Amino acid sequence: MTTNEAPEDLGAPVAYLVLKDGTPVFDESGARAGEVEHVLADEQSDVFHGLIVETPEGHRFAPADKVGGLFEHGVILTVPAADLPEPSEDPSARIADEGLQDTLKRAWNWLVQPR
Repeated sequence: MTTNEAPEDLGAPVAYLVLKDGTPVFDESGARAGEVEHVLADEQSDVFHGLIVETPEGHRFAPADKVGGLFEHGVILTVPAADLPEPSEDPSARIADEGLQDTLKRAWNWLVQPR
């Protein structure tokens, strides 16, 4: 994460299946938010859950509905990175979206598994 400027051309749109780890992630303002750490999906069911993003403030989870575009050279979020939740094994009860709690746990489980 050396620059805070979005590239002029993010390239062609891509499917989540071919999005590479390390791809830059930009927020809605065009500021660099971090890098793709992992795509969270059920490939057999063809369900894209979202992205684990490595940010300067730590890992964040970008649910699929907060991802505005997946491109060869960058990902665009529809919200500031600071608004993304942290992956967690036991998400806080204050999270309003019940469906997000299970996905945050899955993101946490991926982060803590040995690689």
